[in-house]
Order: sequence, then structure tokens, then C-alpha cells
Amino acid sequence: MLTTKEICVSLRNTGRTLTEIMKETGLAKTTIYYHITDIPLPEDVKARIRRDRIKRFGENIAKNRKGKCMPGRAPVLKPNKWSKGLIFLVAHFMFDGQVPNSGCVYNNRSKALVDQVEVTMKQVFNLEPRHYFDKGSGVYRIGFYYVELAIYMRKKVIELKKYITTAPVSEKRLFLKVFFDDEGCVSMYNKKRMVRGYQHNLKTLKLVKKLLKEFDIESKIDEKYQEIVISRKENLIKFRDKINFSKGVYINPNRKNSIWKQKLEKREILDKAINSYLT
Repeated sequence: MLTTKEICVSLRNTGRTLTEIMKETGLAKTTIYYHITDIPLPEDVKARIRRDRIKRFGENIAKNRKGKCMPGRAPVLKPNKWSKGLIFLVAHFMFDGQVPNSGCVYNNRSKALVDQVEVTMKQVFNLEPRHYFDKGSGVYRIGFYYVELAIYMRKKVIELKKYITTAPVSEKRLFLKVFFDDEGCVSMYNKKRMVRGYQHNLKTLKLVKKLLKEFDIESKIDEKYQEIVISRKENLIKFRDKINFSKGVYINPNRKNSIWKQKLEKREILDKAINSYLT
């Protein structure tokens, strides 16, 4: 009959761990350890133990975090009802922004618009951004990197296109202002005076045209150049008085095809265009 020591040593030589020998023999941990302490485990068994330990550690973290945010990160607020602040943000991410899987990003040369998006995000979602600036292009960028925010925002982009058609007049005006702040410009050449808004999505251009019509502003869509165009003095005046560009939104004077060569607000140029008509 084998002694306790011989049993422990025999099992250890087959690659059994201390815990496994305890389960098989029913012996106390200290007794087994005394007999096998000088017999190392094979390298493949050590590797398996390390893998099992890492796996258990990951499972415990996942279990403890289930339904919770990462330490130091507050949950992302997800408003159920539309507000002007939410419309403002969703529209900006639709036009001069992106919503990748990692979060929401907004780009613009206008520091005023970027700052306004940052302030509104703080008010609506209580989130702070990461800041970037490209000196070469002069573009400011802010990013809000929360996966749950991206999922929510992509859903809201789809919903907004439907909601805005029946929204109050003030919210429709806000949506149009955001569109032209991000995508719009004022053109003055060859006696032509136009407000133009660029957008590769034809459905969005048709939506903008429909909303402008509700403000009695005539426009046309140029599918070739993917833009909506507002022309004629009466329409430009209505656009200025009912929609207009936001204060602090400037043109880029460094563009090669710029006729101004100076920093001007888009609304200033719109006034110049309207005042240039012969009375």
C-alpha cells in the first residue's frame, strides 16, 4: 500500500496541481505541499494555469461591470424628447460632422460654431470633448468618444429627418440655419447673387427645399453640383430675415478662388449681395 508521500509525489509527477491533488486525495493542503514542494510543474501545465487565471480575471471584471460604466465615466444621457439643443447637435453631426462607431466628431473652420457645439453638448449630454486643430487647413475638430453616444446619435439622425417636417416653425428655422452654417455660402459673380448649400445626399437637399418653401423662400436643386440654390433679391431678403447665417460664421479668406481675400462673416457678404442690386 502506497504511503501518503508516494501518492502525492506520483500525482505531482503526472502534472497535477496542488488543488487537483487535494480534490483527488482529500488530504490537507499543508500535508500535500510538504511532500511536493521540490517537484516543479511541467511548463505546459504552468501555461494552462496562467491562461485560466487570466480568463477568470476577465470574467470577474465583466461580471462586476455589467450594466455599469467604466470607472471615472458617467453614463451618457439619452434625451427622449426633441429640444432645440438636441436638434442643433444632431443636425451639425449630420452636416459637418461624422458619427463613427467610436463616438461623434464635429469639424469646422468656424471657432464660433465649434465652441457652440461644445457648449450645447455640455448642456444636453453633460459631455466634454477632445480638441484638435489642423494648422494646415485651419479646421477645428472636437470629438466625443462614447460608443453609446454614437449608437444613440445615428438613430437620432434618421429620426430627425422625419420629425423636422412636422416640428414647430422655430425648430425648422434652427435646422435650416445649421444646414447653411455648415454647408452654405454666398456667391457674387457675373451679376449673379446666390446663397448655395452643398450636400451629397439628394434626399437631404429635397428636405431643405421643402422647409425653405414653408418660409416662402423659393429655391432650386442642382443635382449635377449637388447643391441647393437660392437666387433673386426677394428670396435672398426673405432668407436673410427669416433664416440667415449665425453670427461669427466667417468665410475662409485663404481659399484660392476667394474673391474677398479678407475675413468676413457670411451674413456680411449676404448683406453686400442684397445691397448690390440696383434700386
